[in-house]
Amino acid sequence: MAHHKSAIKRIRQTTRRTVVNRSRETRIKTFIKKVEQAITSGDKSAAQAAFKAAQPEIMRGATKGVLKRETASRKVSRLAQRVKTMTAAA
Repeated sequence: MAHHKSAIKRIRQTTRRTVVNRSRETRIKTFIKKVEQAITSGDKSAAQAAFKAAQPEIMRGATKGVLKRETASRKVSRLAQRVKTMTAAA
């Protein structure tokens, strides 16, 4: 157990930030799952709508430090590509 005031405060801050970051991660994953679900169902308008909702959420995760910037860009790019190819085929 920490004995210094600053260490005790740091523990409090870390636990608070962990809760916030985990909820952000979960939210991002949920948005991604919604897009993938729409893609597998074959509904192109639903996939496009889900992607439009997911894209800012993923990038927000990057600005908040939950995801790295390159990782967020890669996820957005791959989802966009899957939605685009699905709409071209359907």
